[in-house]
Amino acid sequence: MKPTLLLAAALALGTANATDLRIYPSFAEVRQPVTSTGTALNVSLPQQAWENVLAGSLDLEGLAFDSAVQKLETNWLSGLEGKTVFLVQTTADGEKTEPVTLVRARDLLVKDAAGRYFNVRYEQLRFDTPPPTNPLSPSQTLTYSLPKAGSGTLVYLTRSVGWSPRYTLKASPAGAQLSALADIRNTTELPYDVKDTELYSGDVSVQANPQAQASYEAADMVMRAAPAPVTAPKIGSGSELRGLYRYALTTPFTLPANSVVTLPFLTPKLSSFERYVGLNTYFNVATQSGTLDRSYRFKADARLPAGPITVREEGRLVGQTRIDETREGGTVEFSLGDDPDVEYTRTVQTVSQSKDSKGNVVKTTYKVTYAFESSKARSVRAEITERVGGRVVIIDSAAPTKNGGIASLKVDVPAEGKISRSFTVVVDNS
Repeated sequence: MKPTLLLAAALALGTANATDLRIYPSFAEVRQPVTSTGTALNVSLPQQAWENVLAGSLDLEGLAFDSAVQKLETNWLSGLEGKTVFLVQTTADGEKTEPVTLVRARDLLVKDAAGRYFNVRYEQLRFDTPPPTNPLSPSQTLTYSLPKAGSGTLVYLTRSVGWSPRYTLKASPAGAQLSALADIRNTTELPYDVKDTELYSGDVSVQANPQAQASYEAADMVMRAAPAPVTAPKIGSGSELRGLYRYALTTPFTLPANSVVTLPFLTPKLSSFERYVGLNTYFNVATQSGTLDRSYRFKADARLPAGPITVREEGRLVGQTRIDETREGGTVEFSLGDDPDVEYTRTVQTVSQSKDSKGNVVKTTYKVTYAFESSKARSVRAEITERVGGRVVIIDSAAPTKNGGIASLKVDVPAEGKISRSFTVVVDNS
């Protein structure tokens, strides 16, 4: 009989050779060292973990093989059919244990010494040997036929492991600080004993697996309490890799089954920080009024992966949103909802019009006026952005732009005061 190496225990319990993980936002590359002393290698994964493996991604590096056969194996309990197990029942005199024969594992049908058949619960059974973590779950087994013994690396992509950053912006009258945490998620019953870990940010396209992705997102909604690693690794500074950004963890750690491990990630310095109230809109000739948005703008000295951001002013939560991936030194801008303390009224006056020989209006000059009123006890910067459509557009005295333009207005609204500002828009469709 050819010797084989069964990796079920290694992969399921995370106690064998340490795994390397390269973790992307929605999937991970698992790199598991394997060794065979013969010409066959068996690799077993729990069914739930297998369902998250991207089709066609499993490979065996550094170890030549002639063929690989995938097979669905029955669960551990099925291997005990026809054998003696022990049934624990509660009676008036306490617990009673008796040997029974496991007839059918699928519905836990047993037979007692008197020849009577009945169904039991798994929790009532006891065994001579310790059961695996998921004794009722089937597994998938890959059997590799090897030309000779040797060592290699089992590689596959899985949706069950991923990571995401989340930011906290702490602001006060003295300034602002930005910090980030990295959430590393494992959504299956398969733990990983991790030797080397790399986190990647950026856009990486892989083969879709809608069922696994739905499972990943559902688990992301509910998994918040997770065991902390014994030795907390630290995330090193990042490095660029062909448009991606790579962060290395400094020490080995354990990623438990069905867990979220959270680690401090970034504490970038902010080279600029601004609060303002803003409005982004499109040009039209109608009169309108409303309130402006509470908005923030900053630049950081580190590349920021996309993720949610929580903003606290003087220790109080003022809002949450999401920021896009931003280059080092790039501008981050976002809004957190209406600011009812700052109102505006916008009016538009037609200053002049030009017509062609047929009497059609081909050029119009408008005067747009914004009147601001603030009830705040301090002055506040208001910023207006209007997108203007037209073949040729001129904003104030700026150079003409083709196929549209952008009008910007910045004004400091005094404390508990009013102020008005105007700009001209020329739309030329001649």
